Amino acid sequence: MPPKIQQKSKEQKMAAAMAGGKGKKKKWSKGKARDKVDNKVLFSKEQWERFNSEVPKMKLITVSTVVEKLKISGGLARRALNEMAENGEIKAVCVSRAQRIYTRSIGEEEEE
Repeated sequence: MPPKIQQKSKEQKMAAAMAGGKGKKKKWSKGKARDKVDNKVLFSKEQWERFNSEVPKMKLITVSTVVEKLKISGGLARRALNEMAENGEIKAVCVSRAQRIYTRSIGEEEEE
């Protein structure tokens, strides 16, 4: 039989109950905060030149990849890609209501 443990007095039990009863109340987290992006809504001269030089060389061209790469707004990227597709610099692969996927235009002499 284990040795008998001395019990606490009523006052000691009461003090322990009052002290450790409630801890701090749980606080709700504020949620994950996204970094605010400051994308440009108009092309600067350097950005336009960079757009015309880099985008036609990309294998997969979407609005989101252009937005990430050049830090421009989605509407600006969409219109610029439409213009580039009309000029034949890039080729549309899939055009749906939600997503447009383009690829670089490869000339007929390179397709052999």
